[in-house]
Amino acid sequence: MLQKKSLAYKYLMNPASIIGAVTVFIATMFIVIFLAIETFTGLENPYIGIFVYFIFPGMLICGLLLIPIGAWRVRNHCRKCPEAGIPPLPRIDLNDPGKLKLTIFFILASIGFMLIVGIAAIKGYEFTESTTFCGELCHVPMEPEFVAWKNSPHAKVKCVECHVGPGAQWYVKAKISGLRQLWVMANHSWPTPIQTPVENLRPARATCERCHWPEKFYAGRQKIFYHYADNKENTPAEIDMLLRIGGTPMTPNAMGIHWHIGREVRYIAADKKRLEIPYIAVKGSDGKIVEYMDPAKPLSKDDIANSEKRLMDCIDCHNKPTHIYHSPSEEMDQHFASNTIDRNIPFLKKVAIELLEKPYKSADEATVAIEAGIKNYYLKNYPDVFSKQGAALTRAISEINAIYKRNYFPRMNVSWSTYPNHIGHFHSPGCFRCHDGKHKSPEGRLISKDCNLCHTILGQTQGNIPKEKPINSFAHPVDIGDDLYKTNCSECHGAGNV
Repeated sequence: MLQKKSLAYKYLMNPASIIGAVTVFIATMFIVIFLAIETFTGLENPYIGIFVYFIFPGMLICGLLLIPIGAWRVRNHCRKCPEAGIPPLPRIDLNDPGKLKLTIFFILASIGFMLIVGIAAIKGYEFTESTTFCGELCHVPMEPEFVAWKNSPHAKVKCVECHVGPGAQWYVKAKISGLRQLWVMANHSWPTPIQTPVENLRPARATCERCHWPEKFYAGRQKIFYHYADNKENTPAEIDMLLRIGGTPMTPNAMGIHWHIGREVRYIAADKKRLEIPYIAVKGSDGKIVEYMDPAKPLSKDDIANSEKRLMDCIDCHNKPTHIYHSPSEEMDQHFASNTIDRNIPFLKKVAIELLEKPYKSADEATVAIEAGIKNYYLKNYPDVFSKQGAALTRAISEINAIYKRNYFPRMNVSWSTYPNHIGHFHSPGCFRCHDGKHKSPEGRLISKDCNLCHTILGQTQGNIPKEKPINSFAHPVDIGDDLYKTNCSECHGAGNV
């Protein structure tokens, strides 16, 4: 009995098994401790999560493998001695009290370890599906997208609900793609900025339309757009607009913006960002396909046949539904309208935009420069502002710095204009990629550039419009004549022009 007991101890008392046992003990302790901390405190940290759900369980499994491997090697070494009489395979005799205890211990320990690994695996799966994992683990490359997501209308929607969606097939695709991204992260070889659109993104009909039902689109929405001039008074202007969103898009006579979802529309993009669209094909309710082409960029029949024709969906217009960046002008307008920045401070919008648009090497440098720039400007030009509106100016500086941190990320070479938003047509071509009045069918039919197809002006208030004058079409703040209809808004208001 003593000899058998000594032999069992001999099997286990070897460097490999001892290292395995210590590894198992350490990994188990850390998993239990951190799971308890997370359960009772709600603490979430992406780097702790990597250890708790991946590294420590990996250590646990490796340790469990080392213990029998070490014992097996010692046993095989002992079997080489003929006098030992050790059989090729172990005998399990449950009538032997020592072996019975060892077997019971092994079964209970295995159940315990399986529970720990199982809980870690489930929690690890949940962790990889969390916004913490997506946005904070890869902090530098994902910082712009994570910050934009937190300030978006979809801030309570998980990344995976849009980027992966339901179903095992897309889950597997996402994890395979994630392995490639992990390699990029390990080598610090990510592009700056990260390129869009994401070409392997799942079609919006399988993700967006799980919440946004086409059958539930409503006919119209009234919206007031607030603007402020960059003059001394920060003069306000308003546009009261009816957006023709469209009714149920599946009806034959559906009109408005969501008409596109009720039709099969395919197009060919001439560039990766899908800003230039020379060819469009629309399938009517009768099944007939009408092709439209830009005469300035004609495609041959072979080009059309061999090019990828993308089926238009929500993302072709709503390309930034969550990761939204705003221009300094838009941000200042929103703050003036909500009164979080006092518009009575003279020339504040002009000064803020000029400082925000300057190049900075880091967010910290920008914070210091913006504060110093605003204070120096008013000390030099309007010293009374400090005595009369000091608190308002301090609050404005804080908000303007927050604007910078939401829309500018020097480490990734990202600014508000890096990723154009195709909704509308103010800062980017947007709608005018197709609705430019140039795309023509072989029969001579044009894709209309009529603004009233999508929206109607109900009223407009600004300095160059007499109060008694009725408004039924957009009036530019400055009279630019026919250029209002011949020129796209983004040609003047796009990046580099504001």
